[in-house]
Amino acid sequence: MGTQTFTGLSIAFKDIYPEVDRMSSIELTPSQKQILTALINLYRESESAVKGEDIAEEVNRNPGTIRNQMQSLKALQLVEGVPGPKGGYKPTANAYEALDIQEMDEPATVPLYHEGELVAEANVEGIDLSSVHHPEKCRAEIHVQGSVRDFHEGDKVTVGPTPLSKLVVEGVLDGKDDTSNTLILIIEDMVAPAEEPAH
Repeated sequence: MGTQTFTGLSIAFKDIYPEVDRMSSIELTPSQKQILTALINLYRESESAVKGEDIAEEVNRNPGTIRNQMQSLKALQLVEGVPGPKGGYKPTANAYEALDIQEMDEPATVPLYHEGELVAEANVEGIDLSSVHHPEKCRAEIHVQGSVRDFHEGDKVTVGPTPLSKLVVEGVLDGKDDTSNTLILIIEDMVAPAEEPAH
């Protein structure tokens, strides 16, 4: 706990060069992705540990199923359990990294929407989920191939779905860097739907 510095969880490199990161990437099932995304969203809203029952309600699953999945997510060090009456689960920094776009072979296939309109001339190169230690201020840095000059603070921006994890990030523009073509979003919602039916 000695160091206070924290860097955003960059995914641009492992998206474009997946073989570089293959050793450290965690393959999550669609069900695990859905549960982890629900946990992150609920944790961001409540700023406290999330109960299994709340996650079960969010993803429309049995609480027993959630408990089983949480055991495997804890083993993967993506979730930590918080004991006590106000206990539950909270995501680790690794959870945010695991949900980042996994092995994106075609960066150009991730759509970018500005105020609900598809931006045809822009491609998403990478997404950094920063501020994970301050979930109530969760930010995403969107690295764009193309101009960002038409984007303004307060504009609604949607990124995704990404090719493999089908992750969609929705947010409001908080700032931008024209020189590096980067958009800074305040995340309003992150969705990673389960592609497999529950058994």
